[in-house]
Amino acid sequence: MGMFDWAEKSADVLHQGGVIAPDERLPWPQTAAMGVQHVIAMFGATVLAPILMGFDPNVAILMSGIGTLIFFLITGGKVPSYLGSSFAFIGVVIAATSYAGKGPNASIGLALGGIIACGVVYVAIGAIVQAVGTAWIEKVMPPVVTGAVVAVIGLNLASIPIKNMAASNFDSWMQAVTFVSVAMVAVFTRGMVQRLLILVGLIVASIVYAVLTNGMGLGKPMDFSGIAAAAWVGAPGFASPVFDGSAMLLIAPVAIILVAENLGHIKAVTAMTGRNLDQYIGRAFIGDGVATVISGASGGTGVTTYAENIGVMAATKIYSTAVFVVAAAIAVILGFSPKFGAVIQAIPLPVMGGVSIVVFGLIATAGAKIWVDNRVDFSDNRNLLVAAITLVLGTGDFTLKFGGFALGGIGTATFGAILLYALLSRGRPSTTPLPGP
Repeated sequence: MGMFDWAEKSADVLHQGGVIAPDERLPWPQTAAMGVQHVIAMFGATVLAPILMGFDPNVAILMSGIGTLIFFLITGGKVPSYLGSSFAFIGVVIAATSYAGKGPNASIGLALGGIIACGVVYVAIGAIVQAVGTAWIEKVMPPVVTGAVVAVIGLNLASIPIKNMAASNFDSWMQAVTFVSVAMVAVFTRGMVQRLLILVGLIVASIVYAVLTNGMGLGKPMDFSGIAAAAWVGAPGFASPVFDGSAMLLIAPVAIILVAENLGHIKAVTAMTGRNLDQYIGRAFIGDGVATVISGASGGTGVTTYAENIGVMAATKIYSTAVFVVAAAIAVILGFSPKFGAVIQAIPLPVMGGVSIVVFGLIATAGAKIWVDNRVDFSDNRNLLVAAITLVLGTGDFTLKFGGFALGGIGTATFGAILLYALLSRGRPSTTPLPGP
């Protein structure tokens, strides 16, 4: 049975409009268009992460596609998700390899050995969850906790486009043009154009950018030379792992963060679709872990379920897993095609920043939606304080160090929320509201 046959079987209910559930799909032309949009959404971060670690971006793109297909197969096509380069590895990879921050990482083998070790730990965690069951999930992570965790996935990333993707005042204005373009497409269009709000908004903003820069000289012009120089087909720079004990011990604990990200992703999709996906949590962990092992063995980064693609699903209301098969296939093609990769990389950074602002904001509001849908009672001090502290821990990137391992941002927010809720749940819960501001 081929991959697309499996996708056909998993998404065997054909729909033309409205909310598209994980086991449903649009007609294939529309499914393909949605797949392109998901590729655009994941591309910026999936390329940026390997660059920051000195990895080959084309390998990262290729392995994101292969990893997504592996995830699709292991979860039986039931969990809509795209696996892209994880930012959780950046700090520990730089520490393990002493990477200077520019050019190829000369010690990439050490990093790859650690990434494989992390994937093995991740698979083991998934196997335990699969064996024990998931009845404990709701007790450990009730809606107040899951809502806060999903929200901080978006809020923790907010500083990336604001601080790192706009080098000038012109760039900041172009970010504004981009998110306004996306918003206008979302509100004032209908049909498939509205479904493709991220892609259409990005194209409109890129055209505006080209007119203002290449045409009027107001900013850094779009550079098309890379497209002309790139070959249509070419193998990416694969690399082999080196298994060093100290590097593996430093990088392997990142599995904890990947668990938190994956769990938050599944909770977000559950909230958006109204379908409980808890029974697939163990398989999702295993799928992500196996994909990370294979990526590390090939010279790629560790992978994780992507928040950017949650944002796209939240905006389009299309959760069909068939879309991710298409997106993964496109990523595999891009991995072996420097030409197509150069086209995407020609998109101006401020435009990608504007799209990121939209997508990260949609993730944050998906967390708030969990609270609303589950009628979380914020007059209960326990809920109020868990949410309040979690949001600030995640948004402020609160970091705790355990020897050479640093747990920050999403990790501290997630495990902080779980532990704080458990602590505050001992004894009789508080019902007296705190004074408002």
